[in-house]
Amino acid sequence: QVQLVESGGGLVQAGGSLRLSCAASGGTFSSYSMAWFRQAPGKERDFVAHIMWTGGITRYADSVKGRFTISRDNAKNTVYLQMNSLKPEDTAVYYCAANYGSSRYWETSQYAYWGQGTQVTVSS
Repeated sequence: QVQLVESGGGLVQAGGSLRLSCAASGGTFSSYSMAWFRQAPGKERDFVAHIMWTGGITRYADSVKGRFTISRDNAKNTVYLQMNSLKPEDTAVYYCAANYGSSRYWETSQYAYWGQGTQVTVSS
């Protein structure tokens, strides 16, 4: 059983930056592909970014490409999401997720493990 705990959310002004962290325990972290999703009030949970086991391949939603960077440190069992040039529309609860596979990485149904989420609020 894998446990994921997100941290680093908060309130930031538009144009600012935040770095989210997701610490994993209870499994072999380097065996999992990892992703970040987000969910705004009244909306579905949307894909944000994905990273493969070794960190060599990353993928992003078009809405965050060029502003967000996903990375991982397998020695620390942690995945990060660096968010720059934040916009009010980035406001959401951000979740990290883990799975053995990497196909259909943009779909929530592909992920077996989820964190509890961390709130990110961007003011205009």
